[in-house]
Amino acid sequence: MKNSDVLLGFVLALFASCSSPDEAYVPLNSSLEFTIPSNFPEVKYDLSANPPTQLGFELGKKLFYDGRLSANGFISCGFCHEQNFAFTHHGHQFSHGIDDLEGIRNTPAIQNAAFMQEFTWDGATSHLDLFPIIPITNEVEMGETVSNVLAKLQADTEYPELFANAFDEGEINNEYFLKALSQFMVMMVSANSKYDTYIRQEPGGNLSTLEAEGLAIFQEKCATCHSSDLFTDGTFRNNGLTPNPQINDIGRAEVSGAQTDNYKFKVPSLRNVALTAPYMHDGRFGSLTAVLDFYDEGVFDSPTLDPVLNKNGKLGIALETTEKTALVSFLNTLTDETYINDERFAEY
Repeated sequence: MKNSDVLLGFVLALFASCSSPDEAYVPLNSSLEFTIPSNFPEVKYDLSANPPTQLGFELGKKLFYDGRLSANGFISCGFCHEQNFAFTHHGHQFSHGIDDLEGIRNTPAIQNAAFMQEFTWDGATSHLDLFPIIPITNEVEMGETVSNVLAKLQADTEYPELFANAFDEGEINNEYFLKALSQFMVMMVSANSKYDTYIRQEPGGNLSTLEAEGLAIFQEKCATCHSSDLFTDGTFRNNGLTPNPQINDIGRAEVSGAQTDNYKFKVPSLRNVALTAPYMHDGRFGSLTAVLDFYDEGVFDSPTLDPVLNKNGKLGIALETTEKTALVSFLNTLTDETYINDERFAEY
């Protein structure tokens, strides 16, 4: 017998054993590598409790863009979190949900969630796995219950197999539903802006004279709150906005119950900030220049105003017109084109 005949027989036997109708094909669920950028702090999310895998990530992505997570079957997570705008609801002052109902807060960006300790403007949860419950059950956002969502997924023709492949037990339950969404969001790391190439001294990482001037001003006047290369210290602060009389959103105090937390909101990351207008928790400012004008001359005094904005009776942050121009120029360097064009996170 020729060697070629032996080889052909072996290949045919192998093919037959792999395609047996009695054995369902189970795709390989490989681990995903989570890399911490060299200029970033340590991860807050417990990766060992929910290690990202390829199939878990893909399941989380499918869930993120599935309108069936809402009561009317149309509003997905991705409806309010658009990739082109760093996963914010661009152009909307307040988040829009089912039946075109409107919330009371601006949609925050989704990026670098693995490095965050608390979530939402008022810190309603300190665990990423629990974060999706808030918009899903909010009556003006997705208006659904988690139990109803799970029932829809269990009745679907695809999801039972996707869950079975992504997790060991494979059951469609609260734990795996939320863990899949977390695996998707954990991998959403934005760390490749012009600023990053500069700070990491990578090839081509140069700032213009105006951008470098803006960085220096930022470090002097803004970095107390927008600290580290996450550009947030993760705290809750009253930054001097006049309360909206029609809403009277008291911020962090809604969660803590403490009057000392009145009108305090989470310090947002400034990464991709040029893409995420309008600004502030209530989306009242339409441009970065308007934000800087507010800090220069519009800060409102109140019992919980952050001390950094009241130095010896002088409110706000003094900024010359030229300094504002330089700051905007620097803030534009925080746009991460790689992130907003990353096909791993795209709906299609």
